[in-house]
Amino acid sequence: MQPAVCWWRYVRRAAFASPSVPFPATAHRSHKLSFLANSTSTRCHSSFSAATDVQRFCGAHLSSVSSNINLLRPVGVSRFKHPVREFTNSTPTMTASKYQTAERGAPNSTDYRVYFKNENGQSISPLHDIPLYANDEQTVYNMVVEVPRWTNAKMEISLGEGLNPIKQDVKKGKLRFVANCFPHHGYIWNYGAFPQTWENPDHLDADTGCKGDNDPIDVLEIGSRIAKRGEVMQVKILGTIALIDEGETDWKIITINVNDPVADQLNDIGDVETVFPGLLRASVEWFKIYKIPDGKPENQFAFNGEAKDAAFATKTVADTHRFWQQLVNKEVDNNGISCLNTTVDGSPYLVANDAADEVFTKSATGGNPEPASEALHKWHFRSENSYSKL
Repeated sequence: MQPAVCWWRYVRRAAFASPSVPFPATAHRSHKLSFLANSTSTRCHSSFSAATDVQRFCGAHLSSVSSNINLLRPVGVSRFKHPVREFTNSTPTMTASKYQTAERGAPNSTDYRVYFKNENGQSISPLHDIPLYANDEQTVYNMVVEVPRWTNAKMEISLGEGLNPIKQDVKKGKLRFVANCFPHHGYIWNYGAFPQTWENPDHLDADTGCKGDNDPIDVLEIGSRIAKRGEVMQVKILGTIALIDEGETDWKIITINVNDPVADQLNDIGDVETVFPGLLRASVEWFKIYKIPDGKPENQFAFNGEAKDAAFATKTVADTHRFWQQLVNKEVDNNGISCLNTTVDGSPYLVANDAADEVFTKSATGGNPEPASEALHKWHFRSENSYSKL
């Protein structure tokens, strides 16, 4: 049987209108994920209107796309006789978030930051003041979304700054964007981190044989809804893959939004292949190749890239939570991480709300926006161990 091929509708060129114009609602409504059942393809991806990522991450407020967009549409899609399961991008009923975000600095500049506030409007740290667990049973977790799906800007919690705002990573003075490595476009999941976790760089992991990467543990959310930058999403753990990034352990926890329409069908790693066939293979491939356009070699994995189950992942997260407790209580060296917080009782880094608000007030409000990155418009095609641009 011929393997099924998933296809993309891709924007060749888009003209941006005024940032004050809201993003067209029709673009959000048109998004859907399609997975071909029983496909043997190792590259099963989603059809989407790529206008969403182009407009959303040239800068935080580039929120309009010209209607004159040339789309590359697939030819002969009707040939496929495999049944297709479609999960539309309808927003499920969700409990209102207790957290707010506040942007500072010019979008698409090195001064741009996303700060967090609690329900009372008081400044907090997303790393230290948002609980890891979202329920008393400790079966649901809070995920801090750094990068919405289909976007390219490499946003991350700033470890060295007070209150740990989200900022865009910088390399050689320029904002960083991940390359589009065919057939992937940007990040292929909602990407972020679990608060109150830390991969200790002095701890040798018995399973991987490598030490931690000095970051909160990374999270992939694979549900149907495109999240917002800075959103605090409630997820359940399905499994994990262990990336070895430049000799360091870099766990990637696989999760799904508990309010996703198919969340009740996913409870362990084996369910991912059943409900989203090809996604696990695509995820391993994404991490394996995404640095090649920057001139770096393929990334390596522990366990030969095999995803571990929910029980294994849950224990891994619990271990990193314990490491974070040691960090925030000053039982170990902080390794350059700001542990300023407003909620951790007994922490030497605990400060009053007024002091936290002062950190936010003094943060930069200016900045020089950079031109739109070429990474947003380029696809890289692989030839052996290198990539050519289109």
